[in-house]
Amino acid sequence: MSIDREHILKKDRVARPIFNITPFTLLDYPGHTACILWFAGCNMRCLYCYNPQIVTGKGKLYLEQALDFIYSRRTLLDGVVLSGGECTLHSDLIPLTKIIKTFGLKIKIDTNGALPSRINELLEEKLIDYVALDFKSLPKNFQHITGSNLFEQFETTLLLLMGSNVEFEVRTTVHSELIDREEVKRMVSYLEKIGYKGVYYIQQFRNDAETIGKMGSSSTLQDLRSLSTPNIEVVDR
Repeated sequence: MSIDREHILKKDRVARPIFNITPFTLLDYPGHTACILWFAGCNMRCLYCYNPQIVTGKGKLYLEQALDFIYSRRTLLDGVVLSGGECTLHSDLIPLTKIIKTFGLKIKIDTNGALPSRINELLEEKLIDYVALDFKSLPKNFQHITGSNLFEQFETTLLLLMGSNVEFEVRTTVHSELIDREEVKRMVSYLEKIGYKGVYYIQQFRNDAETIGKMGSSSTLQDLRSLSTPNIEVVDR
C-alpha cells in the first residue's frame, strides 16, 4: 500500500515521532479492538510517570511506517489509540488522523489537555471518537506534580469536551505520596463545580513502575467509590 505523500508533511522524511507501536489491545479503547501509537515527547514531567523512556526519548518510527502498519491491520481492528508522551504536541497529528479515518477506523486519543487549540481542531473536523483526559491535579499542586504550569489549558480542554458530542473520560493516576483520599474528594468537588457529569476514573499507581520522579511505593487508597456524587461516579480501576 502506498500512502498519499501529499498528506504527510515533508519533515516526516527526517522526523520519527513514533516511539513504538502496540499492535493489539482490548483494554485501551473501551469496547473496541485497537492498536496504540506511542508518540515520543511530552510537555509535562509528572513525578509518577512510568513512561520516562517515551517522555524523554526520541521517536523510532516514521509516520508512513505507522500508517502502513495500521493499513495492514485495518480489517482486524476497530480503532487506533494515539498516546504517548503527549500526542497532541505533534503538528502532523491532524493529517495523520485524516488518513486513519479513510481506513474506516475509529480514533481515541490519550491527552493531558495542555493544547486545547489542537483538541478543538480535532473536534471541529470530527477526527476523534473518544478522548481520555488526564486530570493530573488541582492548581495548588499542579506545578509540583507535573513540572508544568498548564492547569488552565487542561481546564479549557475539559470545557471543550463537555461542550462537544465526543465521548470522553476523565481519569487521574494517584500515588499516595502526591494525592491522598481527601485530595481525590476535593478533585471530585472541582469536577462537580465545573459541571462535569459522568464517570471519574481513578488509576492506582503501579508499584513495579520506574518513574520520572523516582517515586517509592504507593499505598492503595481505599473506598474511593464512596466519593461518588449524584452526578459523578468515581470508579477505581
